[in-house]
Amino acid sequence: MEILKLSGAPLLSSIFLFFLSVLLWVFGVCGVVGTGESYVVEWQFFYLCSVDWTMPIMIDYISVVFSCFVCLISGSVSLFSVSYMDGEVFLRRFMLLIMAFVGSMNLLIFVPSMVSILLGWDGLGIVSFALVIYYQNKKSLAAGMLTVLVNRIGDALLILCICFLVNWGEWRFGYGMFFDSFGVLICCLVVVGGMTKSAQIPFSAWLPAAMAAPTPVSALVHSSTLVTAGVFLIIRFYGSLVENELVLTVLSKLGGLTLLMAGLSACFEVDLKKIIALSTLSQLGLMMFTIGIGYPVIAVFHLFTHALFKALLFLCAGSIIHSTGDTQDGRILGGIGNLLPFSSGCLVLSSVVLCGMPFLSGFYSKDLILEEAFVCFGGWFEVFVLLVGAGLSLVYSLRILLVGVFGQSFGSSLFLFVVESNFVVASIIVLSVGAIMGGWLLQSVWVVVNGFDLVSVFSKVIIGFVTFFGLLYSSLKFLGLGKLKRSFVGWLKWFLSSMWFMNMISGSLVAGVGLKSSTLMHLCLDAGWMEILGGQGVFEVLRGGVKFSYLLQGGSLLIFISGFFNFLVFLGFIAFQ
Repeated sequence: MEILKLSGAPLLSSIFLFFLSVLLWVFGVCGVVGTGESYVVEWQFFYLCSVDWTMPIMIDYISVVFSCFVCLISGSVSLFSVSYMDGEVFLRRFMLLIMAFVGSMNLLIFVPSMVSILLGWDGLGIVSFALVIYYQNKKSLAAGMLTVLVNRIGDALLILCICFLVNWGEWRFGYGMFFDSFGVLICCLVVVGGMTKSAQIPFSAWLPAAMAAPTPVSALVHSSTLVTAGVFLIIRFYGSLVENELVLTVLSKLGGLTLLMAGLSACFEVDLKKIIALSTLSQLGLMMFTIGIGYPVIAVFHLFTHALFKALLFLCAGSIIHSTGDTQDGRILGGIGNLLPFSSGCLVLSSVVLCGMPFLSGFYSKDLILEEAFVCFGGWFEVFVLLVGAGLSLVYSLRILLVGVFGQSFGSSLFLFVVESNFVVASIIVLSVGAIMGGWLLQSVWVVVNGFDLVSVFSKVIIGFVTFFGLLYSSLKFLGLGKLKRSFVGWLKWFLSSMWFMNMISGSLVAGVGLKSSTLMHLCLDAGWMEILGGQGVFEVLRGGVKFSYLLQGGSLLIFISGFFNFLVFLGFIAFQ
């Protein structure tokens, strides 16, 4: 009873979310995914100006599987929070924010109406801001402000889409009905809005900055909820976007650049959580590239498998950080494999899945994407960027292992060292099973994501080489050729480690220039001429009028005579005119 009193909120939340996940898998996946049918339940509020105000709920294979995985990962994160947030004074408030986050994501998943999607979209932005600034220090407040400002750009674009959709009298965007230039504008707004939430170039700065949040929040936000909301929005409305090839072409190019930029930056990062965040950004770029070349089903398949192993990666990293006295600097960590064998072993497992090792969850979707890239050949440079970005996944995965598990420890004594609790072990075991068997289970019940395209032997050899390309990094590391590597990329390190200056482009431009311009507008407009001609000016005019009225009604004979004389002069002037 004592543990229920102290940690009852996360325990009850995890039990509820696990039950909901099992229910969705048994009834939803077997009933919807197995049969391949989709259902739409629509509730009409009222009818006004030839527009139906309705609340549609779409139940198809994407929404059911996605909601199942969101509930499974959220339940594991809630169970992990029992140990990680132990001693937290406002634990119930924290769990309330987590449940609000899950509810907003499910609202976004099941409702295809643009107006209703905006509720879930805004809910994710508001709750993510509250979670990122949870520690309320200078770093978390700056990261939260950057996150909410970038997300508000996407909110404004979706609101513009809703305004433009009034011309069609239909909020359900996604039925292939936009062919003219006005429809292209709406499609561009939707794509750019999705790019802001998924941190694509040039909106990439907020995702690594959001690592200031607690690790359970990072595991939830950066695996299956906030960052995947933009990808899911574009996949949901792909029926209209496919009519505009230029929009999808630009999306594939930006996705490939994001994949390459995040992969190169992760190879030079030293913070353990930021390396994992940049790997998330890299995988989001891979999903956007897949949508752009015309394979949204494979993109959503990779989204599902990525959610499982990335949540496991964050929880293992959080267990290591929590057990070593909140240390996440890669220059200090090391040698954790002997101290935390279970968390370190699962960290190795999740990194191997991230690399796309055969017969694990990441292999099924990543191999399909590389095969479809060769089938849908878009140019040598585009394929080269994709192969390099995919090959870098093994490099930064090995860096995660070298930072967190292997290597020499340069930290302090083990006085603050804590062994992982049973709740941490249970949550990691649940996600480990998903990371091992998730891809195989999805391919078993979901026939569409099985590969049927034939590629040449040369293409398969290249795909295999890209999968194991990162082993060259480990060879250089173990052979002691670090000096050669530093001399080769020393002059590029500043550029590559800075995310191609995306912090200055999207971070400083949105947060810095935006806040400075708003301050200038406040001084020049609100506290300047608008105040003089507006509130304060009207007040001064009224005050002068009241003073003059008091003067006229003061009862002085001289004032009455002067006023009467002036009135006569005025009448005479009018008469002679």
